[in-house]
Amino acid sequence: MAHEKNLKIKYKAVLFDLDGTLSESAPGIRYSLEETLKKMGQPVPDLSDYSVYVGPPLLNTLMNLCSMTKEEAENATEIYRGIYNTVGKYKNKLYDGIEELLTALKDSDAKIAVATSKYEPFAEDVIKIIGAYDYFDKICGSNLDGSRKDKKDIVEYARKELGLSENDKMVLVGDTFYDTKGALAAGIDFIGVNYGYGNKNLMVESGGKNFADTPMDILKFLTE
Repeated sequence: MAHEKNLKIKYKAVLFDLDGTLSESAPGIRYSLEETLKKMGQPVPDLSDYSVYVGPPLLNTLMNLCSMTKEEAENATEIYRGIYNTVGKYKNKLYDGIEELLTALKDSDAKIAVATSKYEPFAEDVIKIIGAYDYFDKICGSNLDGSRKDKKDIVEYARKELGLSENDKMVLVGDTFYDTKGALAAGIDFIGVNYGYGNKNLMVESGGKNFADTPMDILKFLTE
């Protein structure tokens, strides 16, 4: 006999962004970016504002923040991945309150997945490092050829991986306006978190309406 779930969630699936939502990841990303630029002999820009480069696709960051051509950015991405994979990813840690939230969600019928612009194998590694792997039904990230990097594409990929249709109600929890835009473009709801690296005003301008100050605050928007 199946265990009856106690928590009633109004969504078929809850998707979580990774960096700045589940994981406090900026130190590892900053380290990897700095080391990449040094290795390439490129100047290192001011990286004190995490919102500029934690969240957007890496290729965009390298082209916009570091003024690289697409070819240079693609080369830098390969170098970055090597550094991140050996050092950077180990600097991640779970935000306080996330484990409590995920534990609560596992007592619902909703599917739980990660939807991140991070390269998918790295996302899987990070989730394991921060000790959250067993909470998720799927971990959905970007791929090497760049065909799946925008958050809208990743949301749609997650929907397919979870076996859901466009009629199934879903929500994305994230900390940047990239998340807001991606969720709304994919036709799903969005919950913004104020404890991450993004800018609330930009999320509001992009259509965000519901915001949580702490991980457990997210729950009220899932159950109302």
